[in-house]
Amino acid sequence: MAARTCWCRLCQYLGGGTATANICFPSDKVTRTGELTFHDSVADSGNTIRRGFCPTCGTPATSEALSRPHLIFLRIGTLDDPDLMGPQATIWTEAAPEWACISSEIPNYPAQVPPVA
Repeated sequence: MAARTCWCRLCQYLGGGTATANICFPSDKVTRTGELTFHDSVADSGNTIRRGFCPTCGTPATSEALSRPHLIFLRIGTLDDPDLMGPQATIWTEAAPEWACISSEIPNYPAQVPPVA
């Protein structure tokens, strides 16, 4: 449905200091193998977000806004095919550090953009 790079502070924590690259799918179209451990937090947008992590290695895998349970965001690097779709926009650029590499070839937004669906 959409793919974005996000520089919000929570994504910077998840990315170890960089942005995260995320792709959105309808929740009912996604299947996964293995277990996830979940952590809920409030994002810079004000939405309560449930993030899924591998309980064995700690890899961040998913994000779901509890207000939009029909959508799931997956970290692009966790896909079987990470070339399926690259980011189409970068969001939360106002939270990015000065040294951040932000592509000028895709749209950039200072904060949250309207929901995908």
